[in-house]
Amino acid sequence: MNREKAVVVFSGGQDSTTCLFWAKKHFKEVIALSFDYNQKHRLELECAKDICDRHGVEFHILNMDLLSQLAPNSLTRKDIAVDKNAPKQGTPNTFVDGRNLLFLTFAAVFAKQRDIHVLITGVSQSDFSGYPDCRDVFIKSLNVTLDLSMDYSFDIMTPLMWINKAETWKMAHELGVMDVIKEETLTCYNGIKGKGCGACPACKLREKGYQEFQEEYL
Repeated sequence: MNREKAVVVFSGGQDSTTCLFWAKKHFKEVIALSFDYNQKHRLELECAKDICDRHGVEFHILNMDLLSQLAPNSLTRKDIAVDKNAPKQGTPNTFVDGRNLLFLTFAAVFAKQRDIHVLITGVSQSDFSGYPDCRDVFIKSLNVTLDLSMDYSFDIMTPLMWINKAETWKMAHELGVMDVIKEETLTCYNGIKGKGCGACPACKLREKGYQEFQEEYL
């Protein structure tokens, strides 16, 4: 099995960009794969491409706009406002049903055509915002399913699975890419690059993690 190549599921946000540079450290060849699912903020795809262009990573975008038709949510519909706080029951309206399932499945198909066995994604059970498809049990289950469905051995790697946002910032610091994460990524649900809007759940989580990183590790 070729373990020198990896495909990174890449959004251009903090987590996936940290994983991208983690992959560059551990693998000889890295390909970044983004998905166009008719998200409101096209800037995230531009950020993803710009990061890859600046740092010498092969980059591809797959068209997945059917996902926005199947699962309307606040990330794809302008008439649905982003939940400012997590709901008491159920998932936030930023959760896109089936997104990680489909992204990783299509990434696996893409990888197999290139004789690549390793898939890398930035999901985290520690800071998963109530998203069921960020849990370790889901990743392990999908890994088995993909192996069986294609009779091909995949290894879905999740470098952030058991660490929180402060530790993710620490990883970026250790990888020497803090400036890239702070300035070039787009994590904000309202589509503002860098520090973001400061008010949406993604921005609050990012800023809280950064403050904890500074307090605990600097």
